[in-house]
Amino acid sequence: MIVRHWMQADPLVISSDMLVSEANRILSEGSLHALPVVDGGRLRGLVTRANLLRMGHYVQRTQNSDEFNYFVTRLKVRDVMVRNPATVQADDTMQQCLLKGQALGVAQFPVLDAERVVGVISANEIFQLAAHCLGAWDRRSGLTLAPVLLGPGVLGRIADVAEAAGAVLHGLYPIGPAHEDLRCGPLEKKVVIRFHARAVDDVVSALEAAGFPVLESTETPSTALAV
Repeated sequence: MIVRHWMQADPLVISSDMLVSEANRILSEGSLHALPVVDGGRLRGLVTRANLLRMGHYVQRTQNSDEFNYFVTRLKVRDVMVRNPATVQADDTMQQCLLKGQALGVAQFPVLDAERVVGVISANEIFQLAAHCLGAWDRRSGLTLAPVLLGPGVLGRIADVAEAAGAVLHGLYPIGPAHEDLRCGPLEKKVVIRFHARAVDDVVSALEAAGFPVLESTETPSTALAV
C-alpha cells in the first residue's frame, strides 16, 4: 500500500503571513487536522488544529484583553507553526509511514513529491485504512484465530477449511507483535478472518476441528447469505 493512494490529495495550504485566527477558522470550518505552510512553492512548516486549540484555550483562560487582541489581530502563522516538519514521500509505503509516525510520535505528515506538497496523511486516514481492512463498513462477520505458527501453505489451509464450511472470504490478516525480528524465522501470529456465511458457528467448528482454535467470533445477521 502506497501513501499516495490513501492520503488527502491536493490539500489546502496556507502562507506563513496568514493570521493565526484565520488559520484556526479554516481548520475549524473544514474539519481539518493540519495545514501545511507553503511559501514560494516550498514547505516551511505545519499548523495543527490541536496546537491552535491549546493556544486559544490558554488565551481564554488568562482573560487578558491585550493577549486576546494580539492573538486575533496580530499573531501570524510563522510565529506558531512547526518549522521543518517531518514529512513522507508520496511513494513511501504505508508501513514506512506508520513506523515513522510511531518513532516520532507524529499524528500527521505533509506528503511530498520531491519537494512539492501533494497531500497530507494523518491518523484519520490510517484509522480508515484499518477500518476498511476489518470490514467496519461492510458488515462482514469475522473471527480471530489463536496465534498460529505461519509457514508455507498455512494461510491457504485456513482459507480452504473456512470456505469448505461455507464462508465467502473477504480477507485474512495475520497480526503479530509490534516489532518483529525477521532473523528469528516464522513467528506465531493471530489471524483475523473477515467473511460472509450462512452460519458462523459452522465456520468456527470447522476451523477448530482442523486444529485452529478460535479466540473470538462476531456475526452480523444481515451478512448471512441467502438460502
